[in-house]
Amino acid sequence: MCLILLAIRKHPDYKLILAANRDEFYERPSEPPHFWKEDPRVLAGRDLVAEGTWLGITRQGRLAAVTNYRDPASLRASAPSRGKLVSDFLLSPLEPAVYLERIRPEKDRYNGFNLVLGNRDQIVCYSNRSDETARLAPGVYGLSNRFLDTPWPKVVRAKARFEQILHAGKPISAESLFLLLKDQTMATDDMLPSTGVPIEWERILSPIFITSPAYGTRSSTLLFIDKQDQVTFMERTFNGSPEPVSASEFQFVL
Repeated sequence: MCLILLAIRKHPDYKLILAANRDEFYERPSEPPHFWKEDPRVLAGRDLVAEGTWLGITRQGRLAAVTNYRDPASLRASAPSRGKLVSDFLLSPLEPAVYLERIRPEKDRYNGFNLVLGNRDQIVCYSNRSDETARLAPGVYGLSNRFLDTPWPKVVRAKARFEQILHAGKPISAESLFLLLKDQTMATDDMLPSTGVPIEWERILSPIFITSPAYGTRSSTLLFIDKQDQVTFMERTFNGSPEPVSASEFQFVL
């Protein structure tokens, strides 16, 4: 994922609301969300290159998602897939803190990442670049390709709109969240971060929803867990434009 918004116990009807965009090269093949054959408890999409995933949840309430930490100067083509960190957690029985202690000794083998892990009791966020873990209290959070709540323009804009939707005093509309995730507003040059990519790419990567000839937002995902443990998982997939090419929805009770 390249943008994850989290609202933890900030709406009267929901324990968790997650809204996220996955950005990737259009040519990289992937499967839309489905219950995995090797473990039907796991609901997630699948990267068909490295066999990991970017976001998923299990029928028992295990949740995981990843964003890359943007630093092109340090990228290593031989590094293991960061998506495997997500799938390995979903398939494991370990508590988030225990899982992180297992992977911490090998954190430097990976290119930069931020990992969001959760279960029924807690959600944590870990970055191998800071080697710090934050246990997320009730609140609203935004994560892109730096650290949690780094005030990049897309994160600030997305969180502000997310808060408006949460506090509108009416039931949450999935369409309002998908519309948020489709925002193509580009940041002005004076607001762009400096992450080591050319300024032209900083502009392209600055909107919430990214489009370019070869790279952009491939999917938008919504995840709701209500006070009765009802899960609603919705995803729309894209291939170069903001009009979806497919959509899926799943519902189940934890």
